Amino acid sequence: MRVFFDRELETVATFWQVHRRDGVTLGFSSHNEDLWFAGINHMAAPGMAPAAIRLTTDLEDDSAEVEGALSHNAIRADELRIGLYDSATIAMGVVDWNSLEFRTIYRGHLGRIEDDGRGFVAELTSVKATLDDDIVPRTSPTCRAQFCGKGCTLSRQKFTSTHPISSIDLDQNTVSFPGISADLYLDGQLRFLGGPQTGMTFGIVAASPDGLILDQPLSADIEIGTSAELLEGCDHTLTTCASRFSNSVNFRGEPYLPGNDLLSRYGRSQS
Repeated sequence: MRVFFDRELETVATFWQVHRRDGVTLGFSSHNEDLWFAGINHMAAPGMAPAAIRLTTDLEDDSAEVEGALSHNAIRADELRIGLYDSATIAMGVVDWNSLEFRTIYRGHLGRIEDDGRGFVAELTSVKATLDDDIVPRTSPTCRAQFCGKGCTLSRQKFTSTHPISSIDLDQNTVSFPGISADLYLDGQLRFLGGPQTGMTFGIVAASPDGLILDQPLSADIEIGTSAELLEGCDHTLTTCASRFSNSVNFRGEPYLPGNDLLSRYGRSQS
């Protein structure tokens, strides 16, 4: 196994990989020529550089940043703006540009991205940040399970359909589809199957006869007729689970459990 930085003269470059949620993978390297390894072409990107990577041996979150120029052909300002890089998976490491042996030293996700028009700075969150997640279920009056996910047991395929966009309102961030009952898709999801935001998943925050309002900005280049996959929504109440989906046996909530307000109520005499 290659031991890095064990000699006076090193043939080592930094590399980083970006795995976007829409399935696109990009590779970059600080070397002056493209490097192909791990099945990915790592493009020469002297205008992009990772800042210091801080690794710890305890449970504290590791930190890192990536700075880059928007002039690079693979990183465009409009793609950053419409969210194609949000929550992308990141891998960073070092590679020997002669032997192409490499070692990954950091894995995480893209967090906050700042853009000043000339360049960008991306904050990275390491995989150790998942240790902060609360893995113990807490009581709640509504269902904690993701609709058609683990615990819900309903078939995602049964409640998913594909439709072409019939109208777009960029000002309202709204899209419309022919022949659908919009109310069924409130709190649901939309995933584009074509266009500049292919593969991106949007939450549906409001629904009306005028269309579905999405939780992320639409690209100005999206066209009428683009196909999208729609997943129906659920308000996570027991009434909906029982009456609409006949799935109350799998309801993951405690709608009748008394809350903390019961302890603060005043007693009343029976007279």
